Amino acid sequence: MLTSFFSKSKPLNLSLIILLMIGFYLSATFFSLKGLGFSTILELTGVLLALILNVLVLNFIAKKNELTKRSAYKTLLFTIFCVSFFSLLKNGPAIIANLFVLLALRRIISLRTRKFIQQKIFDATFWIGIASLYYFWASLFFIIVFFAILSFAAYFKNWLVPFVAFLAVVSLTTCFHLLVNDQFYTFSDWFQASNFDFSEYRNFRLLIPLSILLALLLWTLINYFSALQKASVTRRPVLSLILLYLLVAGAVAVLAPTKNGSELIFFFVPFSIIASNYFEGKKEKLFKEILLTVLILMPFVLAFLA
Repeated sequence: MLTSFFSKSKPLNLSLIILLMIGFYLSATFFSLKGLGFSTILELTGVLLALILNVLVLNFIAKKNELTKRSAYKTLLFTIFCVSFFSLLKNGPAIIANLFVLLALRRIISLRTRKFIQQKIFDATFWIGIASLYYFWASLFFIIVFFAILSFAAYFKNWLVPFVAFLAVVSLTTCFHLLVNDQFYTFSDWFQASNFDFSEYRNFRLLIPLSILLALLLWTLINYFSALQKASVTRRPVLSLILLYLLVAGAVAVLAPTKNGSELIFFFVPFSIIASNYFEGKKEKLFKEILLTVLILMPFVLAFLA
């Protein structure tokens, strides 16, 4: 049974999930291009490594902070969500930006230990600042930093740290551009205008997976809200932070410069954590088995239809 196999987090599970990611990435990029040069191969390989790191960092964060049980669901679901949108696999900047946001999330959640607080706030803000250089609207994740400060370390000095970290990103970026391009890095270089044309979502390759995933989100959120109400006082802020992450990621997707499915990668991180909590429950075993089978088959069916 699929649910029993992925209910445990073992090297074999993770290896199969990464192989699934690699297979779809290769079919979406390398195999669809002709006459690849060395620089293109190097770039695509780098993006693939970033994509694999997305999976590994998500797995580490969830395990380390007990966001889920020790299962492979979160990495499996994140991978399924990503490979269901071929345009996402081709968007290197979004993949890299999401990796930096994950690195920031790792530091943000660790604030709950109340150790090395200012260093963690600086690191989280710095990583989000770097992410925004690749994907401007990732800057909205600064909201999560301030929420974490409010929840775990609401002291005056701590509120100043994000501004110092952001200035560090600005300074380093400006210096780099002056050295490499002999010109300043301006706001127009950083900013990406929003695109509110959702007509691409009418395409069945986006409409089908998006409809299935939205239905899954609504279903699993009911379970997550129930877990949030039952959570201890110390655990509740972390679970609330994941919900805020989901809302911010949704805003990033709405404001994104492209509407082809790639903008959803930020959304898939908190979604996979929320959905994983549902699959780890003991009830509705048969339904979960059917649901997981449908989700695993979904990217293969979409690839075949395409």
